[in-house]
Amino acid sequence: MEKINKYFLKVLLFILLSTNVLAENKILKIGSNDAKISIKVFSSLTCPHCANFHMNIFENLKKDYIDKGLVKFEHHSFPLDLAALNAEIIIRCHNDNIGRFQLLGEIYKKQSQWAVGSDINIINESLKKIGLKNGLSQEKMDKCLLNENYQDQILNERIDAQKKYKIESTPTVYINEKKYDGKHEYSSFKKAIEKQI
Repeated sequence: MEKINKYFLKVLLFILLSTNVLAENKILKIGSNDAKISIKVFSSLTCPHCANFHMNIFENLKKDYIDKGLVKFEHHSFPLDLAALNAEIIIRCHNDNIGRFQLLGEIYKKQSQWAVGSDINIINESLKKIGLKNGLSQEKMDKCLLNENYQDQILNERIDAQKKYKIESTPTVYINEKKYDGKHEYSSFKKAIEKQI
């Protein structure tokens, strides 16, 4: 995995130095645009803390607030390595937003199965198995993984987030543009939301 990370950081640095043009914003969003509360989560799909946040906070948040129109939720990709970048690409390969969020949940749930080892080809095959069970075809995923526009888009979003929000670790969470520094457990997170309602 160390070789993957070094390569990934070199590619990211090259993009940062060679372009100031940001790709069209394709942030994954769910919930009402009129919601009083906006939550942004910057996360890497290979990060165990990010998976924990998604499974233990997002799912409850969706049921209690997002589905009721009280919260708009944004998943901001902040890949820390090539495996996380490719996982984001597989998610964006999905045609509809609901499908993307369902696939995001499955990728987090199965993180310990696919985000292991240093062979990116094996990692990609594991990701594609998850995609196949979530409405994507092998051919479509292969095309998406070769699509440089997807890669550039995600990496540029990461660069933009780093500049604007000074991300130091994942997940980093913002509630109405204010950084949330509380515990990553639902009861604490719920209190922070209730203060905004």
